Amino acid sequence: MAHHDVPDVYNRLWTAQHEPVLSIRSGDTISFDVRDAADGQLESYRNGDEVPHRDGSRSYPMRGPIMVDGAEPGDVLEIEPLEFRPMGWGFTASRPGAGLLPDDFTESYIYKWDLSNGQTSAFLDVATVPLRPFLGVMACTPHTAEPLPVMPPGNFGGNMDIRDLVVGTKIYLPVSLAGARFMFGDPHAAQGDGEVCVTAIEAPLSGCLKVTLHKGRSIRSPQFQTSGPLRTGIEDLGYYATTGVGPDLHEAARDSLRNMIDHMCFTYRIQPHEAYLLSSVVVDLKISEVVDSPNWIVSAYLPLSVMRSSSHGW
Repeated sequence: MAHHDVPDVYNRLWTAQHEPVLSIRSGDTISFDVRDAADGQLESYRNGDEVPHRDGSRSYPMRGPIMVDGAEPGDVLEIEPLEFRPMGWGFTASRPGAGLLPDDFTESYIYKWDLSNGQTSAFLDVATVPLRPFLGVMACTPHTAEPLPVMPPGNFGGNMDIRDLVVGTKIYLPVSLAGARFMFGDPHAAQGDGEVCVTAIEAPLSGCLKVTLHKGRSIRSPQFQTSGPLRTGIEDLGYYATTGVGPDLHEAARDSLRNMIDHMCFTYRIQPHEAYLLSSVVVDLKISEVVDSPNWIVSAYLPLSVMRSSSHGW
């Protein structure tokens, strides 16, 4: 096994045309730092400032491609995060036309997080959020005739935004091209299941990954294995959950989130756009029931351990 530092090169599309930045063998480890999804454009932003213009062409800088010796289409690449460290700051933002509730929130909002202690970060005076850093984007480059944007994800992986791909989890990715052409980016410091406002705590990150090639087994889409309980310490005080019910899972998810926002605004005396941003970071959407046609249930879970004491409630 060997250790490598990933060169300071970024790409923003999925395509086989990128020049490889590094070649490694199965079992090697790689160290890196990676820019946030907005490519540092909000680093100087301060809470309360006007929302700045952002250059969308700079979004989602990815490291790679990294070639893995012997990787062929049909193989599986195992990625094991060994270390993730947020680099001091992050942001959560909503923008018009994006997120789960684009018609409810038609203005842009940004919250800047202080991640300097590396363990938790405060949201206003209502929540203390434990940091669980991970990479929102990971994949072996797909077989595609035309370059593809980072969003949306696909069966190859990509912009998966799965909150549990933290240190200790093993991620399995299908290989579509010779050499695998592994790429990654979109680092997050914390996120709820659903990433409902379209951002988590977007934060530059440094870290280390172990890369292992598996021959003789194929998978249709990414898979992963966690090392134990998903969020020890976060679940200890239970949850407050709201629901959405209806014949469309997407609409049920929206309704459960709207009900959660109403709850958070009443209980913690924050504004709807603040509850929307916080929900993206700490609230988990879950499919609770899909067998009693014609209506399904989606629930939104708020972990009470992250919230500070409230003066209003049941």
